[in-house]
Amino acid sequence: MTATFAPSADDIEALARAALARIPQAFRDHMGNVALFVEDFADEETLASVDLEDPFDLTGLYHGTPIGQKSISDIAAMPDRIILYRRPLLDEWVETGVTLEALITHVVVHEVGHHFGLSDDDMHALEDAVG
Repeated sequence: MTATFAPSADDIEALARAALARIPQAFRDHMGNVALFVEDFADEETLASVDLEDPFDLTGLYHGTPIGQKSISDIAAMPDRIILYRRPLLDEWVETGVTLEALITHVVVHEVGHHFGLSDDDMHALEDAVG
């Protein structure tokens, strides 16, 4: 019998980096300062900031200031971050039956969309471009 293991944080990060690499160059050119992290769950403070209680309800989050709202007069802040939450992603993967790659791509594109201040329609168009 072969043991099957849940994908690790490193596995999730590799899929997320592959999704980021498929984002059109015009967008990638403006993402140099966006850091990518994978954590098992969002902490209580993060959940409260988005009005959620159940950590399984949050698969990813963009922390930062959208590009269109940045100013050269801004005080140096933490770099913008995209955080993916491994356990909720794995649960959604199992529950929905979509491929893990497709799910992670969807979440990554959504969070990248927040970085650019895109509308939901624009996020869907970007997701279509990424594949």
